[in-house]
Amino acid sequence: MHPGVKSKHNEAAAIVADMTRAEKARFCSGKNFWHLEASDRHDLPPIMVTDGPHGLRKQDRAADHLGLNKSVPATCFPTASALASSWNPKLIGAVGDAIGKECLSENVAVLLGPGLNIKRHPCCGRNFEYFSEDPLLSGELAQAFVNGVQANGVGTSVKHYAVNNQEEARMVLDAVVDPQTLREIYLRGFEIAVKRSQPWTVMCAYNRVNGTYCSEHKDLLNTILRDEWGFEGLVVTDWGAANDRASSIGSGLDLEMPGNGGINDALVLAALEAGTLNEQDLDQAITRNVSLSLLGGDLQAQPVSLEANHSFAREVAAECTVLLKNTDHLLPLSPPEGNKKKIAVIGAFSKHPRYQGAGSSQVNPTQLECAWDCLSEALPDLTYSAGYDPRHSEPDEALINEAVIAAQTAEVVVIFAGLPSIYESEGFDRTHINLPAQHDHLIEAVCDVNENVVVVLSNGAPVAMPWVAKPKAIVEGYLAGQAGGGAIVDVLLGIKNPSGKLAESFPLAVDDVPSQKWFPGEPRQVQYREGLMVGYRYFASAKVATLFPFGHGLSYSTFDYADLAIDENEASLPTVQVSVTNTSDRAGADTIQLYVSPPTDSPRPSLELRGFSKVFLVPGETRQVAITLDEHCFSEYAPAEESWQSIGGEYGIHVGASSEDLRLHAAFNVKGSHQSQSIAHNFSTWDVDDEKFEAMLGTPIPPAEGSRPFHINSAIKDLQVSWLGRRVRERIIAEFTKSMGSSDNETLKKMFTEMADSMPLRGMVLFSRGARTFAQVEVLIALLNHRYIRALRLSLFG
Repeated sequence: MHPGVKSKHNEAAAIVADMTRAEKARFCSGKNFWHLEASDRHDLPPIMVTDGPHGLRKQDRAADHLGLNKSVPATCFPTASALASSWNPKLIGAVGDAIGKECLSENVAVLLGPGLNIKRHPCCGRNFEYFSEDPLLSGELAQAFVNGVQANGVGTSVKHYAVNNQEEARMVLDAVVDPQTLREIYLRGFEIAVKRSQPWTVMCAYNRVNGTYCSEHKDLLNTILRDEWGFEGLVVTDWGAANDRASSIGSGLDLEMPGNGGINDALVLAALEAGTLNEQDLDQAITRNVSLSLLGGDLQAQPVSLEANHSFAREVAAECTVLLKNTDHLLPLSPPEGNKKKIAVIGAFSKHPRYQGAGSSQVNPTQLECAWDCLSEALPDLTYSAGYDPRHSEPDEALINEAVIAAQTAEVVVIFAGLPSIYESEGFDRTHINLPAQHDHLIEAVCDVNENVVVVLSNGAPVAMPWVAKPKAIVEGYLAGQAGGGAIVDVLLGIKNPSGKLAESFPLAVDDVPSQKWFPGEPRQVQYREGLMVGYRYFASAKVATLFPFGHGLSYSTFDYADLAIDENEASLPTVQVSVTNTSDRAGADTIQLYVSPPTDSPRPSLELRGFSKVFLVPGETRQVAITLDEHCFSEYAPAEESWQSIGGEYGIHVGASSEDLRLHAAFNVKGSHQSQSIAHNFSTWDVDDEKFEAMLGTPIPPAEGSRPFHINSAIKDLQVSWLGRRVRERIIAEFTKSMGSSDNETLKKMFTEMADSMPLRGMVLFSRGARTFAQVEVLIALLNHRYIRALRLSLFG
């Protein structure tokens, strides 16, 4: 593991000791949008940080520009939702290593990723950037990615810490979550990544958690992150997430990004002079910031082969592809020599691929493969029909009729469908989980005239499939990156054997989602009433059927499991062993998943992932797979004791190929005197009333914050209730869109508008880099609240 921020502590501390108070205040925030502050006097360079996480997004000019102007070409790997489907930490680590090397070649010191938030609800617009609904899987993959990047001497920033699970109102939202759920679901992945990989930075989220902004949440930033988990790096804000900058320093926030033009730095200096800010706390924060600058100054640039990385991206995307269904072994399509099988390729995504999500993670690819070109190179007799417009996918019967005609004369049809970019992006959430009606209609119509249909999906998150019974094969490609077109073709033709497994549940309908009743919540508050019952934990406990379960994924190979055994050693954690055999004539890989069920009558979820292992086997090969259970496997977080407690009793150990395909079972007795403090749920009604939620919280439910009177953290969209407010909102959205790099792209326009609407009024000051002041915003707030005398007094006397 490459030495992190702590390795530069002594050198940094000596520099900070030589700094004036004004210099320290200046180092509380960035120099501009992407660079940290510099000091010629102390030989500190303005090191660069930039977006990830599935590839480098380094802007090639206007580094202080707020937005998404053109970035340098970089390898666009599959997004996190796809990468997680590999269930392969070694592969994820190799992706991190490749991206880290590209960072070095561009002199980038910190890659802002990976995204580690839990997929609480499939409609979260940014789910394509996150790994899983399960914290163990998320944490294991994140730590592998972090280690891969940081092995090159480039830092990472695990994000968004914490409980950031929706885009709606994300900058002002209060996430109300009970302490057990917070620790076991929403912090556990961060805990694994921090303890096992020591990321150089952790990025705090915009939102509040139980009433306190993450940027000044002392329990999250100091007590848990540093004191309990031993985090050695620095905490950086998400861009514009600083609330009260002076008080946040004592709460554990080190670096504010982006640079604010000195506005907050002046407030820090004033608090220091007034004695309301402890200089020791400031020195501690600045020492971490300077340590990062010293680390970034040690970058050793080296050439990188973008062509080799493209080839690797194709290998990665193929391994991440999930074969959801394969009736009658329709796949693979690879024909014997001389076979002239006629194949119809339908769907505009085959020629115009949807390969990544929109927003801050958008990579400028070095090249782009489309499935049509790759199929055309391999197969002699192809026909094409668009089926839909790739940008809008509005109803168009003529396009469907053309596709039906093409399908009628084909022996096999491959339909490329999915979600256009306007359906999912950073900045806004989906309002449903359906494909565009045109895509659903297309699939239904084609299946009605041809029985040999393969559907290939491109989407960042689960979708409903009302037609699921009709096609013989369904392939989930997710957002597979710049080489995804070739990777899908490799899988379709059998050049690659699919081994992806879903890292999230696909529900039959959005109303089946456990958090649906409480998503996205009130305008300024969301209540996590479902508690631990997230994703498959709920579906298994409530016995609710899914479209495709967590962990599901087929292969062209078949595998047999046998000989489950538990090696119990008092000196170490127990290890579960199982024999896995490839019973087919094709080499392939399978992911063995280990789930634990609690003692009888326990209120805990009836199934929880506690380990996994991916194994590659040649035909007929048998291998012994060992999975060591972690320290929390038979424990729960007990709020009363504020600690993890071992819960005694007889647990079920289950090994299988998915959360609904459990093949081997055993019992395991755990000694322990503690009783579960989890709250039992009534799944027949699936409601969590106020009394039960208060029992989970251990406190009364806080009232949702109203939008009036207006204040410094009022969201821009809240202003629309008055004529003045509407005019101000229109002006802010126009300015914000321009500053972000105005574009004709409809998805980006929608994203910019939604982001501006979610921004608190203080963002007007911070993103203006000094063009506006807090005093001016206070005048505006007084006017919006009809306090005209106060507005006049503030204007005249300050």
